[in-house]
Parts: sequence; structure tokens; C-alpha cells
Amino acid sequence: MENQKIRSVGIIMNGVTGRMGLNQHLRHSINYLKKLGGVRINDEERIVPRPLLVGRNAAKLEAIAKEFGGLPCTTDLDVALGDPEYSVYFDAQTTAQRFEAVSRAIAAGKHVYCEKPVAETLEKALQLYRLAEAAGIKHGVVQDKLWLPGLVKLQRLRDTGFFGRILSVRGEFGYWVFEGDTVSAQRPSWNYRRGDGGGIILDMFCHWRYVLDNLFAPVKAVCCLGATHIPVRRDEHGKPYDCTADDAAYAIFELEGGIIAPFNSSWCVRVRRDDLLTIQVDGTKGSAVAGLRDCWIQPYGATPRPVWNPDIPAALHYSDDWQKVPEQEFCDNAFRQQWRLFLRHVVKDEPFRWNLLEGAKGLQLAEKGLESWRKRTWVDVEPL
Repeated sequence: MENQKIRSVGIIMNGVTGRMGLNQHLRHSINYLKKLGGVRINDEERIVPRPLLVGRNAAKLEAIAKEFGGLPCTTDLDVALGDPEYSVYFDAQTTAQRFEAVSRAIAAGKHVYCEKPVAETLEKALQLYRLAEAAGIKHGVVQDKLWLPGLVKLQRLRDTGFFGRILSVRGEFGYWVFEGDTVSAQRPSWNYRRGDGGGIILDMFCHWRYVLDNLFAPVKAVCCLGATHIPVRRDEHGKPYDCTADDAAYAIFELEGGIIAPFNSSWCVRVRRDDLLTIQVDGTKGSAVAGLRDCWIQPYGATPRPVWNPDIPAALHYSDDWQKVPEQEFCDNAFRQQWRLFLRHVVKDEPFRWNLLEGAKGLQLAEKGLESWRKRTWVDVEPL
């Protein structure tokens, strides 16, 4: 590394006191890359991230800064945005705070990378995209599931024609989030308050949009039924609060090419499947089931011939007839891998298609899902 050209990139990281910002983005991505010596471009050049931490809780912020070797930190976003040493702004705050902060970063001329949902509404998401384009800055949105090993394997199967004509894509996501009385909750209380940007439709439909669009086909329409199964939970201080946002969603997405994609998303379900997220793809030539890391396949020629007879014990052990896809390539942490690509985009102007417009598409699907629930009907998803 002694003879390499070091391209230092200052990154304002806002929201690192939260679970996602701290663990996936600071600990497992930016700090990890920094410890590795940066992002390798070629034998002569690499990008080294240099974070500046921003948050509202000074005590938490200072403790995190100390944990990572005395990183610079501030509770004043304007001070951070005014520092020319930092060219990138990253946002992992709660959804309700993102639009204003990202708008200020764009006005300050910073390149922008942010978590999703990128805003609370499609209108605001599109406004951010237009502001970024007008400012001439580079911009991106976290779409981490595209780099999960299990979904990468699905993509490879699709690219090699394993499925033939894809018929359906079935998604099951979720787990039991404790109410906070006898067992502490695994998710923050704002997730269950609509006024704070909560709700599983707003949260997860942003994911399902980019997964379906990128791995299978663009979403054309949605039929959705949401629910608030748990009406009262306890917050971080043990105080009861009313849940005003949906904690489950049962949806069918229609994709281009006639593909049907039923997806269940729930924080009120107990897991009896291989992973917290499983996606089954059925095609004319074969099927596959992927979790976060692993993937199993059943080609047409190895498909058993079940016969329905409820009067006798099942003769087949259906899970035994699937073959596990081998590890053919190394898949790094999904958040870290997209950070690498965004940093190369900023420094080397390499292509990066997961921009604020893609983030807006996620908001569009969430809004269409909520509209479908409200109207109890199918709703078309128009191209943006």
C-alpha cells in the first residue's frame, strides 16, 4: 500500500446512534472498510472512507466515537454540512427525519447516500430525486437485499435459465416482535406509530419493490390487506402506547410477463421455515427456495410425483428432494458491498443504478399497497 494513491472520502454519517446505522453501516461497513485499508480500485489506487458522526444524543454519540478510536462527532448537522472536508452525506435516521436532512445535504452540495424509505411520501421522494439531479450530485439508496448470498444465488439461477418461464415468486418474511411487557421488544417503538413513519407496508414494500424489479420483473399492480394485530405495545421506557401503524401485510404483486408474487410480511408470526425471509421461485423447468444465505433447487427432471391421499401417512419427505446450491462465489456483507460500489461511483464515476429514483419506486409501491388496503381492490403501479 506504500506506493498506492489514497483517495480519502469524508462521509457525514447521520443516525449512527440507531441500530441499523451503528451496526450495518458504521461497524460492518465503513469502519470495516477503513480497517481493511479502504476500497481497492486497482493496484495503484484505493478509496479510504473518513467518517464524521452526527446524532442528536451527545452522550451516545461520544461513546460510539470513542469505541471506534476517537472518531470526530457533532450534534450540529449544519456544522457537519458546512465542512468542505466531507463530500458525502449518509442518512440512517428515522424515516420522518430523512427528507429535511437529505434536502439540506443536497443544498450543501454533498453527494447523498441514504437508507430507505427515502421519505414519508412518494411526492417527497421524487422531490429529493429532482433536487439531487438539479444539483448535479451523485446519489444512492440502500438496497441491501440484492447482495444477500441467497438472493445472489437466485439471480444466478435466473441468469442461466434454470427456471425456464417463471410462473410465481412467493415471499414469506417476518418473526414475532415481542410486545415489550414480559420480554423486551426487538424493534423500536416508532415502527408501530404511523405518525412517526412506522408501519410494515412502508418499511418492507420498499424492499420488495427493488427485489422484484431487479431479480424478476417490474411490478405492474398490487392487491394488499394490512393489519394491526397487536393494538398496544410498550415503548423503550416500559410505557404502554397505542399502535397506529400496520404490523402485518398480506399482498399479491402482479409482475410483467404474467408472474404472480404473493408476499406475506409480518411482525406477528412465529418462524417455521428455513429463514426469516424465504423466497420460492417456481418455473416451468425448475424451482428454487432461497433464504438470506442458502438456496435449494428442484429441477424438472428431479421433481417427485406426489399423489393426494389424506387417509395415509405421507410417503414422501418433501424437503429431502431438494438440492442445496453450492457456494460458488464469495458474498461479502450486503451493506458493505453496496457501500463499495457507491464509493467507487463517487470517486471514479462508475455506474450505480440504485439511486433516489429507485428509492422513490419503493415509496410508490408502499403507497399503492396502502391505497389497495383502504379501497379493498387491485391498484395499478404506473411507471415513474
